[in-house]
Amino acid sequence: MSARRLTLSHDRKIAGVCGGLAQYFGLDATVVRVSYLLLTLFTTGFPGIMIYFLLWFVMPRS
Repeated sequence: MSARRLTLSHDRKIAGVCGGLAQYFGLDATVVRVSYLLLTLFTTGFPGIMIYFLLWFVMPRS
């Protein structure tokens, strides 16, 4: 059994964060991207943007 790792994805639009989250949870990357965008827009934007940049710097490259 191989261990799952949360890493930046090569399937990237900006930094690979949403693609990496999609791979980790076994979801479609487009669904994760749209969900993250909607969540960010409807929660005043700033926290979602900060979390994205934090994940971009914390998640290792695959």
